[in-house]
Amino acid sequence: MAGHSKWNNIKGRKGAQDAKRGKVFQKLSREIYMATKSGGSDPSSNPALRLALDKAKTANMPNDNIDRAIKKATSAGEGENYDEIVYEGYGPAGVAILVHTLTDNKNRTSTNVRVAFNKNGGSLGETGSVAYMFDRKGYLVILREGLDVDEDTMLMSVLEAGGEELEVSEEVFEIYTEASEFSSVRDSLEKEGYSFVQAELTMIPQVITELSEKNQEILQTIVDVLEEDDDVSEVYTSANI
Repeated sequence: MAGHSKWNNIKGRKGAQDAKRGKVFQKLSREIYMATKSGGSDPSSNPALRLALDKAKTANMPNDNIDRAIKKATSAGEGENYDEIVYEGYGPAGVAILVHTLTDNKNRTSTNVRVAFNKNGGSLGETGSVAYMFDRKGYLVILREGLDVDEDTMLMSVLEAGGEELEVSEEVFEIYTEASEFSSVRDSLEKEGYSFVQAELTMIPQVITELSEKNQEILQTIVDVLEEDDDVSEVYTSANI
């Protein structure tokens, strides 16, 4: 992780994601629905729902959308049912790609993901072919603007909260945690008065692959096509885009 700013990738793609905000809200509604359906509507006792709500907050999802998804999940009847499926593949220059999906039709999703890879310069791999190249981590971002805290003070706060690593740039503090410690680290830092512009469980590549400009364009096309799919919730790669 050292020397690599995940925030740069997030910030670089934020404009494109904003343009697709309606689709993002639709996917988040599905995640909130499933989290509520499986663990109840109280985020204090449902970590999956708390995570989904954090993502919705980061995406500036309207409260009405959130409330509708929770109400739908808690209403009578069986309702919809979704499966979480992870696809693994390769982009240009052997870049690893992980695709997390939430789907009510496995055949449809499998076909769409395969086409997204095969028609855009990538290839779909077998289960386990690239997952080992990523680590599940908690990830928190605090903006430094208007925050009167130096790097040493922040590092002490992160370590005392149980965080694993702090990366510092002029713009942000980036905090990484073990996946199992994410919620407790987040809650501890919130109690100290910190707020986050990003708070999520994510997949961090163990090795970052640098690509030529041409291969970056190919990879970006694969990622864009995958993210356009309603069933795809997250796409992770081992490259800087």
